Amino acid sequence: MTSSHHLDRYLETHLDESIAELRQFCAQPSVAAQNWGIAETAEMTAAMLRQRGFQVQILPTPGSPVVFAERAGRNRDKTLLFYNHYDVQPPEPLDLWETPPFEPTLREGKLYARGVSDDKGQLTARLFALDALLATEGDLPCNVKFVIEGEEEIGSIHLEETVRTHADLFAADACIWEFGGVGQNDEPHQIMGMRGICYVELSVRTADVDTHSGLTGGIFPNAAWRLVWALNTLKGPDERIRLPGFYDDVQPPSPRDLELLAALPDPSEAYKRSAGVKNFIKGIQGGLEMWKAALFDPTCTICGLSAGYQGEGSKTVLPSHATAKVDFRLVPNQNPNTVLRQLRQHLDAHGFHDVQIRCLGGEFPVKMDPDDPFINLVVEAARPVYGQPQQKIPLSGGSGPGYVFHHYLGVPIATAGIAYPGSNIHAPNENIRLDLYLKGARHIARVVSAFGRASA
Repeated sequence: MTSSHHLDRYLETHLDESIAELRQFCAQPSVAAQNWGIAETAEMTAAMLRQRGFQVQILPTPGSPVVFAERAGRNRDKTLLFYNHYDVQPPEPLDLWETPPFEPTLREGKLYARGVSDDKGQLTARLFALDALLATEGDLPCNVKFVIEGEEEIGSIHLEETVRTHADLFAADACIWEFGGVGQNDEPHQIMGMRGICYVELSVRTADVDTHSGLTGGIFPNAAWRLVWALNTLKGPDERIRLPGFYDDVQPPSPRDLELLAALPDPSEAYKRSAGVKNFIKGIQGGLEMWKAALFDPTCTICGLSAGYQGEGSKTVLPSHATAKVDFRLVPNQNPNTVLRQLRQHLDAHGFHDVQIRCLGGEFPVKMDPDDPFINLVVEAARPVYGQPQQKIPLSGGSGPGYVFHHYLGVPIATAGIAYPGSNIHAPNENIRLDLYLKGARHIARVVSAFGRASA
């Protein structure tokens, strides 16, 4: 039997053990936004790595600790770095979960739990792949490192400082990112970059307390209206963002990007059907037009609004305070710090000096060379697992701290993982499919093996 057959046999016969470990991992809450279970989960993560012979350090930060682990392999000249995170999204709204979010439940070939796909299942699938390599080969094909943070879901607030400070410790030749998976038809995807983000909370206060809308509605300023008028200046009905100079640094897709996008299947009808949306904005029809807009157009999104009374029935109040959470998704070569300055200038220029801005996080966009040898290695390693190589996608619509690793460590970053379009990431009933969990582990095992054999 070939080594790949031995690997696959191990993974098939030990799947239940890995899923049991994942269930225990997901049963431990680790909600960064609420500082719920973070320290306990960092210790649990460290223990899982120590069990596999890794040297582990828990690196403190002003927020959640970062777990670092390393283990030497046969090829001491090659080091592969895995980036993951152990924190999860808040589970609310709880009433929409079919089973409790921190009581992992198997149903019809799927495991349901908060964080099971994003990102605890991604991590345990990688550990499962390493288990198979250790069991069948006795050691790892190359040096392997893990950097596992606990603040990804709140913008990786302290990660840049950690990576900059520990750049020598984290040094590697290539990196596998925290996410990855398949598309609508189970075709494996290689996502070669991430959009950036500038996430802010806008707030305005017009009085010390809410007041009677009948008595004061004609004489007092209304914080809710004040904020709505400010928000209305940010973007027009044409979806064009109105901050001064906002589009100056936007880098359009290259001819190679357009070639890759044109080769992708058109998921537009499936996208609309899954969300119950009848039409895209701006008259977008689908196909290449949809992909370009979804990945290469920067956005401004009102993510949440709050003011006055929000409960059942009526309460006639004039709000004294209003807030909005807004994110700007950024494309190469935009800068979140520049956008923050542009936002302040814009609000001031429109007379909204009283609208306060609190930055809740910012990340730079990052984009890989689609023809990098490491990218191609990961793409081709998928072929025997999925029956086809990964499809190359130039960017993710989402954001993450990829720029930090690419900038400070100089590593190419590839994706490989277990997610699928029905994973319900960040939503109630988050889940993974066990068949894709097994395939994801098989793929990672082949990536590590091929990387250990590849010439420097």
